[in-house]
Amino acid sequence: METILVTGASSGMGREIAIRFSRTCRVILCGRNMERLQESLSRCSDRFNHVLWQFDLDNIDSIEGSLQNLLTSNDVKVTYFVHCAGYINTLPIKLVSSDVLRKTFYTNVFSAELIIKTLMMRKINRDILKSVVLISSNISNFGAVAHSVYGASKGALDSMMRSLAVELAPRVRVNSVLPGAVHTAMTEHIYGNEDLIHRMEATYPLGLGTTSDIADAVEFLLSDKARWITGQQLTVDGGRTINITG
Repeated sequence: METILVTGASSGMGREIAIRFSRTCRVILCGRNMERLQESLSRCSDRFNHVLWQFDLDNIDSIEGSLQNLLTSNDVKVTYFVHCAGYINTLPIKLVSSDVLRKTFYTNVFSAELIIKTLMMRKINRDILKSVVLISSNISNFGAVAHSVYGASKGALDSMMRSLAVELAPRVRVNSVLPGAVHTAMTEHIYGNEDLIHRMEATYPLGLGTTSDIADAVEFLLSDKARWITGQQLTVDGGRTINITG
């Protein structure tokens, strides 16, 4: 039985991915809020004995120990890892603080690196890990007002992805998915503004996306159909980033 670890599994894209893979894999659902994790678990297939990992990835110094204890106590070895957890605080530069920088990079970047490090430890996970997908953002390659910290973290995540893809080959493939506008808890504030949504829709040739669109891309990258793909950014944004229509 294969096992997939999904961070950010308590809502949004992470929840969708956990539910999708629960039909074919044992899932480790990671998130901060136990109530929301339980809600995600209740929507998963009961075919396998899934595991909940309640953990705040901002606690960077405890990640390795917590994950090692979880895997050992549940006698689990992880085949696939999807990093969906993310933190965003849109702020103009004059309001950026060291705390915002720390929390954004700890959650979006540093936690992923330490989780992968742990999963590569032979005594903890043997040589089981096969593929990693990091959920980035289409802002990784572009810019937006008040997104300097979030954009920088996603750019760092993709840079990390490329180096790890080279370092961990040929045994482990590492790729990232760059979503456009998708309705999740993180973007709820945007979807509450109808005028903004109408303006955004006009810039998306295929319209706005869903969490299922992102799960489809992740499913492909983790599958053997992507066996010769590593170190790549897969943009899934309905054509938004290639639309230069005035």
